[in-house]
Amino acid sequence: MLQTAFSRYINNFRGFSREIWILAIITFVNRAGTMVLPFLTKYMREDLKFSYEQIGTVMVFFGLGSALGSWLGGRLADKFGFYKIMVGSLFTSGCLFFAIQYARSFESLCFAMFGIMLIADMFRPAMFVSIGTYAKPENRVRAFTLVRLAVNLGFAAGPAMGGLIIMGIGYRGLFWADGTTCIVSILAFALLVKEKKKTAVAHHQDENEPDTSIWKDKVFLIFLFISFAVSMVFFQILTTLPLYHYEKYGLTEFQTGLLLTFNGLLVFLFEMPIVGFCERKNIDKLRPVFLGALCMVLGFVVLLFDGWAGVLLINIVFLSFGEIFAFPFSNGFVQNRAPKKKAGAYMGLYTMMFSLAHMLNSKIGMGIVSNFGYMANWGFMAAFGLFACGLTAYVMKLTAEEVR
Repeated sequence: MLQTAFSRYINNFRGFSREIWILAIITFVNRAGTMVLPFLTKYMREDLKFSYEQIGTVMVFFGLGSALGSWLGGRLADKFGFYKIMVGSLFTSGCLFFAIQYARSFESLCFAMFGIMLIADMFRPAMFVSIGTYAKPENRVRAFTLVRLAVNLGFAAGPAMGGLIIMGIGYRGLFWADGTTCIVSILAFALLVKEKKKTAVAHHQDENEPDTSIWKDKVFLIFLFISFAVSMVFFQILTTLPLYHYEKYGLTEFQTGLLLTFNGLLVFLFEMPIVGFCERKNIDKLRPVFLGALCMVLGFVVLLFDGWAGVLLINIVFLSFGEIFAFPFSNGFVQNRAPKKKAGAYMGLYTMMFSLAHMLNSKIGMGIVSNFGYMANWGFMAAFGLFACGLTAYVMKLTAEEVR
Protein backbone atom coordinates (compact mmCIF):
# COMPACT_ATOMS: atom_id res chain seq x y z
CA MET A 1 0.00 0.00 0.00
CA LEU A 2 2.71 2.48 1.02
CA GLN A 3 4.89 1.49 -1.93
CA THR A 4 1.94 1.95 -4.34
CA ALA A 5 1.20 5.41 -2.93
CA PHE A 6 4.87 6.38 -3.24
CA SER A 7 4.98 5.14 -6.86
CA ARG A 8 1.89 7.17 -7.72
CA TYR A 9 3.46 10.23 -6.13
CA ILE A 10 6.68 9.79 -8.15
CA ASN A 11 4.72 9.27 -11.38
CA ASN A 12 3.43 12.82 -11.08
CA PHE A 13 7.00 14.03 -11.68
CA ARG A 14 7.53 12.15 -14.96
CA GLY A 15 7.40 13.53 -18.49
CA PHE A 16 9.03 16.95 -18.00
CA SER A 17 11.66 18.34 -20.38
CA ARG A 18 15.26 18.96 -19.27
CA GLU A 19 14.68 22.73 -19.38
CA ILE A 20 11.75 22.52 -16.97
CA TRP A 21 13.86 20.55 -14.46
CA ILE A 22 16.70 23.09 -14.70
CA LEU A 23 14.24 25.94 -14.26
CA ALA A 24 12.85 24.21 -11.16
CA ILE A 25 16.32 23.68 -9.65
CA ILE A 26 17.52 27.26 -10.15
CA THR A 27 14.16 28.48 -8.81
CA PHE A 28 14.75 26.46 -5.65
CA VAL A 29 18.23 27.98 -5.20
CA ASN A 30 16.87 31.47 -5.75
CA ARG A 31 13.87 31.03 -3.46
CA ALA A 32 15.90 29.47 -0.65
CA GLY A 33 17.88 32.70 -0.63
CA THR A 34 14.79 34.92 -0.62
CA MET A 35 14.86 35.44 3.12
CA VAL A 36 14.09 39.16 3.16
CA LEU A 37 10.39 39.13 2.28
CA PRO A 38 8.93 37.14 5.22
CA PHE A 39 10.81 39.37 7.67
CA LEU A 40 10.50 42.69 5.84
CA THR A 41 7.73 44.10 8.05
CA LYS A 42 9.56 42.93 11.20
CA TYR A 43 12.81 44.47 9.88
CA MET A 44 11.12 47.83 9.41
CA ARG A 45 9.32 47.66 12.76
CA GLU A 46 12.09 46.34 14.99
CA ASP A 47 15.34 47.41 13.30
CA LEU A 48 14.34 50.67 11.58
CA LYS A 49 11.66 51.60 14.19
CA PHE A 50 9.07 52.56 11.55
CA SER A 51 5.42 53.10 12.54
CA TYR A 52 2.66 50.84 11.22
CA GLU A 53 1.63 53.58 8.79
CA GLN A 54 5.20 53.96 7.51
CA ILE A 55 5.51 50.19 7.05
CA GLY A 56 2.27 50.17 5.09
CA THR A 57 3.49 53.04 2.88
CA VAL A 58 6.82 51.33 2.13
CA MET A 59 4.90 48.23 1.12
CA VAL A 60 2.76 50.37 -1.19
CA PHE A 61 5.95 51.44 -3.01
CA PHE A 62 7.02 47.79 -2.97
CA GLY A 63 3.72 46.87 -4.63
CA LEU A 64 3.80 49.74 -7.14
CA GLY A 65 7.26 48.72 -8.33
CA SER A 66 6.20 45.09 -8.47
CA ALA A 67 2.99 45.89 -10.41
CA LEU A 68 4.77 48.09 -12.95
CA GLY A 69 7.57 45.54 -13.29
CA SER A 70 5.08 42.71 -13.90
CA TRP A 71 3.26 44.65 -16.60
CA LEU A 72 6.50 45.80 -18.22
CA GLY A 73 8.03 42.32 -18.03
CA GLY A 74 5.07 40.82 -19.87
CA ARG A 75 5.19 43.43 -22.61
CA LEU A 76 8.95 43.12 -23.05
CA ALA A 77 8.75 39.31 -23.08
CA ASP A 78 6.36 39.51 -26.04
CA LYS A 79 8.69 41.95 -27.82
CA PHE A 80 12.20 40.66 -27.02
CA GLY A 81 11.57 37.11 -25.78
CA PHE A 82 11.25 35.73 -22.26
CA TYR A 83 14.88 34.55 -22.05
CA LYS A 84 16.55 37.98 -22.19
CA ILE A 85 14.09 39.44 -19.71
CA MET A 86 14.61 36.59 -17.22
CA VAL A 87 18.41 36.84 -17.27
CA GLY A 88 18.58 40.64 -17.19
CA SER A 89 15.97 41.01 -14.46
CA LEU A 90 17.33 38.51 -11.96
CA PHE A 91 20.99 39.46 -12.38
CA THR A 92 20.30 43.18 -11.95
CA SER A 93 17.98 42.69 -8.97
CA GLY A 94 20.63 40.51 -7.30
CA CYS A 95 23.10 43.39 -7.50
CA LEU A 96 20.49 45.81 -6.16
CA PHE A 97 19.84 43.63 -3.09
CA PHE A 98 23.43 44.24 -2.01
CA ALA A 99 22.78 48.00 -2.04
CA ILE A 100 19.29 48.17 -0.51
CA GLN A 101 20.54 47.40 3.01
CA TYR A 102 22.04 50.89 3.12
CA ALA A 103 18.65 52.56 2.60
CA ARG A 104 17.58 53.06 6.21
CA SER A 105 15.48 56.23 6.17
CA PHE A 106 11.77 56.11 5.38
CA GLU A 107 12.09 58.09 2.13
CA SER A 108 15.14 56.22 0.82
CA LEU A 109 13.59 52.81 1.56
CA CYS A 110 10.38 53.78 -0.31
CA PHE A 111 12.46 54.72 -3.36
CA ALA A 112 14.72 51.67 -3.07
CA MET A 113 11.81 49.22 -2.73
CA PHE A 114 10.08 50.68 -5.77
CA GLY A 115 13.26 50.43 -7.88
CA ILE A 116 14.26 46.91 -6.92
CA MET A 117 10.77 45.48 -7.38
CA LEU A 118 10.41 47.21 -10.76
CA ILE A 119 13.45 45.24 -11.97
CA ALA A 120 12.89 42.01 -9.99
CA ASP A 121 9.27 41.42 -11.00
CA MET A 122 9.94 41.66 -14.72
CA PHE A 123 11.14 38.09 -14.14
CA ARG A 124 7.80 36.54 -13.20
CA PRO A 125 5.70 36.91 -16.38
CA ALA A 126 8.76 35.99 -18.46
CA MET A 127 9.22 32.83 -16.36
CA PHE A 128 5.57 31.85 -16.81
CA VAL A 129 5.91 32.26 -20.58
CA SER A 130 9.06 30.11 -20.47
CA ILE A 131 7.13 27.30 -18.75
CA GLY A 132 4.53 27.43 -21.52
CA THR A 133 7.35 27.26 -24.08
CA TYR A 134 9.51 24.49 -22.60
CA ALA A 135 6.67 22.31 -21.24
CA LYS A 136 4.48 19.96 -23.28
CA PRO A 137 0.87 21.16 -23.72
CA GLU A 138 -0.49 18.15 -21.81
CA ASN A 139 1.58 18.81 -18.68
CA ARG A 140 1.83 22.61 -18.48
CA VAL A 141 -0.13 22.84 -15.23
CA ARG A 142 2.07 20.12 -13.71
CA ALA A 143 5.19 21.90 -15.02
CA PHE A 144 4.06 25.11 -13.35
CA THR A 145 3.35 23.08 -10.21
CA LEU A 146 6.87 21.61 -10.32
CA VAL A 147 8.34 25.11 -10.39
CA ARG A 148 5.97 26.14 -7.59
CA LEU A 149 7.16 23.14 -5.57
CA ALA A 150 10.71 24.38 -6.05
CA VAL A 151 9.55 27.78 -4.81
CA ASN A 152 7.92 26.24 -1.75
CA LEU A 153 10.86 23.97 -0.95
CA GLY A 154 13.04 27.05 -1.07
CA PHE A 155 10.47 28.87 1.01
CA ALA A 156 10.54 26.00 3.51
CA ALA A 157 14.31 26.31 3.91
CA GLY A 158 14.63 30.07 3.55
CA PRO A 159 12.62 31.49 6.47
CA ALA A 160 14.13 29.11 9.03
CA MET A 161 17.65 29.95 7.79
CA GLY A 162 16.66 33.60 7.69
CA GLY A 163 15.61 33.53 11.33
CA LEU A 164 18.97 32.01 12.26
CA ILE A 165 20.83 34.64 10.20
CA ILE A 166 18.92 37.46 11.94
CA MET A 167 19.79 36.06 15.38
CA GLY A 168 23.40 35.46 14.34
CA ILE A 169 24.50 38.47 12.27
CA GLY A 170 21.42 40.68 11.98
CA TYR A 171 19.02 41.68 9.22
CA ARG A 172 21.76 42.85 6.83
CA GLY A 173 22.88 39.27 6.31
CA LEU A 174 19.53 38.59 4.62
CA PHE A 175 20.22 41.15 1.89
CA TRP A 176 23.62 39.62 1.11
CA ALA A 177 22.11 36.12 0.97
CA ASP A 178 19.25 37.21 -1.29
CA GLY A 179 21.46 39.08 -3.74
CA THR A 180 23.97 36.24 -3.99
CA THR A 181 21.37 33.57 -4.71
CA CYS A 182 19.69 35.74 -7.38
CA ILE A 183 22.97 36.08 -9.27
CA VAL A 184 24.10 32.46 -8.82
CA SER A 185 20.76 30.99 -9.91
CA ILE A 186 20.34 33.06 -13.07
CA LEU A 187 23.95 32.51 -14.15
CA ALA A 188 23.36 28.76 -13.81
CA PHE A 189 20.19 29.11 -15.92
CA ALA A 190 22.04 31.06 -18.63
CA LEU A 191 24.80 28.44 -18.79
CA LEU A 192 22.53 25.38 -18.84
CA VAL A 193 19.49 26.49 -20.85
CA LYS A 194 19.61 27.88 -24.37
CA GLU A 195 17.06 30.36 -25.68
CA LYS A 196 14.31 28.64 -27.65
CA LYS A 197 13.54 30.40 -30.91
CA LYS A 198 10.18 30.22 -32.62
CA THR A 199 9.95 27.96 -35.64
CA ALA A 200 8.75 29.45 -38.94
CA VAL A 201 5.49 27.49 -38.63
CA ALA A 202 4.85 28.72 -35.06
CA HIS A 203 5.65 32.29 -36.09
CA HIS A 204 3.22 32.04 -39.03
CA GLN A 205 0.52 30.66 -36.72
CA ASP A 206 1.01 33.54 -34.29
CA GLU A 207 0.77 36.09 -37.11
CA ASN A 208 -2.54 34.59 -38.31
CA GLU A 209 -4.05 34.58 -34.82
CA PRO A 210 -6.97 37.02 -34.35
CA ASP A 211 -5.77 40.28 -32.76
CA THR A 212 -8.41 40.73 -30.07
CA SER A 213 -7.96 43.22 -27.24
CA ILE A 214 -7.35 41.98 -23.71
CA TRP A 215 -9.71 44.66 -22.45
CA LYS A 216 -12.61 43.06 -24.36
CA ASP A 217 -12.08 39.70 -22.66
CA LYS A 218 -14.70 40.01 -19.92
CA VAL A 219 -14.00 36.59 -18.38
CA PHE A 220 -10.28 37.30 -18.12
CA LEU A 221 -10.82 40.74 -16.58
CA ILE A 222 -13.11 39.33 -13.89
CA PHE A 223 -10.63 36.54 -13.28
CA LEU A 224 -7.89 39.13 -12.78
CA PHE A 225 -9.88 40.57 -9.87
CA ILE A 226 -10.40 37.08 -8.43
CA SER A 227 -6.64 36.50 -8.59
CA PHE A 228 -6.07 39.83 -6.86
CA ALA A 229 -8.60 39.07 -4.10
CA VAL A 230 -7.29 35.56 -3.37
CA SER A 231 -3.69 36.81 -3.36
CA MET A 232 -4.45 39.74 -1.06
CA VAL A 233 -5.97 37.37 1.48
CA PHE A 234 -3.13 34.85 1.22
CA PHE A 235 -0.32 37.42 1.44
CA GLN A 236 -1.29 38.24 5.01
CA ILE A 237 1.08 35.35 5.69
CA LEU A 238 3.96 37.69 4.80
CA THR A 239 2.78 40.94 6.38
CA THR A 240 0.36 41.06 9.33
CA LEU A 241 0.61 37.41 10.41
CA PRO A 242 4.33 37.49 11.39
CA LEU A 243 3.64 40.59 13.51
CA TYR A 244 0.59 38.90 15.06
CA HIS A 245 2.71 35.85 15.94
CA TYR A 246 5.06 38.09 17.91
CA GLU A 247 2.67 40.63 19.44
CA LYS A 248 -0.11 38.23 20.46
CA TYR A 249 1.79 35.01 21.23
CA GLY A 250 5.42 36.15 21.64
CA LEU A 251 6.84 33.93 18.86
CA THR A 252 10.46 34.49 17.84
CA GLU A 253 11.63 34.98 14.22
CA PHE A 254 12.77 31.34 14.22
CA GLN A 255 9.37 30.07 15.42
CA THR A 256 7.58 32.14 12.76
CA GLY A 257 10.06 30.74 10.26
CA LEU A 258 9.14 27.21 11.33
CA LEU A 259 5.43 27.90 10.74
CA LEU A 260 6.22 29.21 7.26
CA THR A 261 8.42 26.16 6.72
CA PHE A 262 5.42 23.97 7.58
CA ASN A 263 3.45 25.80 4.87
CA GLY A 264 6.16 24.98 2.33
CA LEU A 265 6.29 21.33 3.35
CA LEU A 266 2.51 20.88 3.07
CA VAL A 267 2.58 22.35 -0.43
CA PHE A 268 5.49 20.07 -1.36
CA LEU A 269 3.68 16.94 -0.16
CA PHE A 270 0.19 17.58 -1.52
CA GLU A 271 0.23 20.01 -4.45
CA MET A 272 1.63 17.77 -7.20
CA PRO A 273 -0.63 14.76 -6.40
CA ILE A 274 -3.69 17.02 -6.31
CA VAL A 275 -2.76 18.71 -9.60
CA GLY A 276 -1.97 15.34 -11.19
CA PHE A 277 -5.35 13.95 -10.08
CA CYS A 278 -7.23 16.98 -11.43
CA GLU A 279 -5.38 16.74 -14.77
CA ARG A 280 -6.13 13.01 -15.11
CA LYS A 281 -9.81 13.60 -14.32
CA ASN A 282 -9.89 16.67 -16.61
CA ILE A 283 -11.46 18.79 -13.86
CA ASP A 284 -12.40 22.35 -14.80
CA LYS A 285 -9.53 24.58 -13.57
CA LEU A 286 -11.93 27.05 -11.95
CA ARG A 287 -13.30 24.47 -9.49
CA PRO A 288 -10.01 24.14 -7.55
CA VAL A 289 -9.66 27.96 -7.60
CA PHE A 290 -13.07 28.20 -5.89
CA LEU A 291 -12.05 25.59 -3.30
CA GLY A 292 -8.74 27.38 -2.68
CA ALA A 293 -10.50 30.69 -2.00
CA LEU A 294 -12.84 28.92 0.42
CA CYS A 295 -9.89 27.38 2.31
CA MET A 296 -8.37 30.84 2.74
CA VAL A 297 -11.65 32.15 4.13
CA LEU A 298 -11.62 29.37 6.74
CA GLY A 299 -7.97 30.14 7.52
CA PHE A 300 -8.93 33.58 8.80
CA VAL A 301 -12.18 32.54 10.42
CA VAL A 302 -10.20 30.27 12.79
CA LEU A 303 -8.03 33.23 13.87
CA LEU A 304 -11.13 34.85 15.34
CA PHE A 305 -10.88 32.21 18.10
CA ASP A 306 -7.67 33.62 19.56
CA GLY A 307 -7.61 32.04 23.01
CA TRP A 308 -5.35 29.16 21.94
CA ALA A 309 -2.00 29.30 20.14
CA GLY A 310 -2.89 26.16 18.18
CA VAL A 311 -5.10 28.30 15.87
CA LEU A 312 -1.85 29.56 14.29
CA LEU A 313 -1.10 26.05 13.07
CA ILE A 314 -4.69 25.51 11.85
CA ASN A 315 -4.47 28.86 10.04
CA ILE A 316 -1.31 27.74 8.22
CA VAL A 317 -2.94 24.43 7.22
CA PHE A 318 -5.97 26.17 5.67
CA LEU A 319 -3.82 28.80 3.92
CA SER A 320 -1.54 26.06 2.57
CA PHE A 321 -4.40 24.11 1.02
CA GLY A 322 -5.87 27.37 -0.27
CA GLU A 323 -2.56 27.99 -2.00
CA ILE A 324 -2.42 24.41 -3.34
CA PHE A 325 -5.85 24.65 -4.97
CA ALA A 326 -5.92 28.29 -6.08
CA PHE A 327 -2.55 29.24 -7.54
CA PRO A 328 -1.47 26.46 -9.96
CA PHE A 329 -4.92 26.23 -11.52
CA SER A 330 -5.35 29.99 -11.84
CA ASN A 331 -2.05 30.10 -13.75
CA GLY A 332 -3.21 27.20 -15.94
CA PHE A 333 -6.51 28.98 -16.65
CA VAL A 334 -4.68 32.12 -17.83
CA GLN A 335 -2.20 30.14 -19.95
CA ASN A 336 -5.03 28.32 -21.71
CA ARG A 337 -7.00 31.50 -22.30
CA ALA A 338 -4.11 33.68 -23.59
CA PRO A 339 -3.53 33.95 -27.36
CA LYS A 340 0.03 32.84 -28.17
CA LYS A 341 1.25 36.18 -29.44
CA LYS A 342 -0.14 37.91 -26.33
CA ALA A 343 0.96 35.32 -23.76
CA GLY A 344 3.38 37.80 -22.17
CA ALA A 345 0.75 40.53 -21.92
CA TYR A 346 -1.79 38.16 -20.34
CA MET A 347 0.81 36.82 -17.90
CA GLY A 348 2.01 40.34 -17.17
CA LEU A 349 -1.46 41.46 -16.11
CA TYR A 350 -1.99 38.23 -14.18
CA THR A 351 1.25 38.61 -12.21
CA MET A 352 0.46 42.29 -11.76
CA MET A 353 -2.50 41.23 -9.61
CA PHE A 354 -0.10 39.56 -7.18
CA SER A 355 1.89 42.80 -7.00
CA LEU A 356 -1.20 44.92 -6.38
CA ALA A 357 -2.23 42.40 -3.73
CA HIS A 358 1.14 42.80 -1.99
CA MET A 359 0.70 46.56 -2.06
CA LEU A 360 -2.90 46.85 -0.88
CA ASN A 361 -2.85 43.87 1.48
CA SER A 362 -0.08 45.54 3.43
CA LYS A 363 -1.56 49.04 3.46
CA ILE A 364 -5.12 47.89 4.20
CA GLY A 365 -4.04 45.16 6.63
CA MET A 366 -1.69 47.41 8.59
CA GLY A 367 -4.27 50.21 8.58
CA ILE A 368 -7.01 47.94 9.98
CA VAL A 369 -4.64 46.50 12.61
CA SER A 370 -3.49 49.99 13.65
CA ASN A 371 -7.01 51.43 13.98
CA PHE A 372 -9.25 48.48 14.86
CA GLY A 373 -6.99 45.58 15.88
CA TYR A 374 -6.11 42.17 14.50
CA MET A 375 -9.58 40.63 14.88
CA ALA A 376 -11.11 43.23 12.56
CA ASN A 377 -8.44 42.47 9.96
CA TRP A 378 -9.07 38.73 10.09
CA GLY A 379 -12.83 39.34 9.67
CA PHE A 380 -12.25 41.65 6.70
CA MET A 381 -9.95 39.17 4.98
CA ALA A 382 -12.43 36.31 5.45
CA ALA A 383 -15.24 38.43 3.95
CA PHE A 384 -13.08 39.48 1.00
CA GLY A 385 -12.15 35.86 0.34
CA LEU A 386 -15.84 34.92 0.41
CA PHE A 387 -16.49 37.60 -2.23
CA ALA A 388 -13.79 35.97 -4.40
CA CYS A 389 -15.62 32.63 -4.06
CA GLY A 390 -18.81 34.22 -5.40
CA LEU A 391 -17.00 35.79 -8.36
CA THR A 392 -15.33 32.47 -9.20
CA ALA A 393 -18.72 30.77 -9.33
CA TYR A 394 -19.89 33.53 -11.70
CA VAL A 395 -16.88 33.06 -14.02
CA MET A 396 -17.53 29.31 -14.05
CA LYS A 397 -21.04 30.11 -15.32
CA LEU A 398 -19.68 32.46 -18.02
CA THR A 399 -17.10 29.95 -19.31
CA ALA A 400 -19.74 27.22 -19.42
CA GLU A 401 -21.89 29.51 -21.62
CA GLU A 402 -18.92 30.14 -23.96
CA VAL A 403 -18.62 26.47 -24.91
CA ARG A 404 -22.32 25.95 -25.61
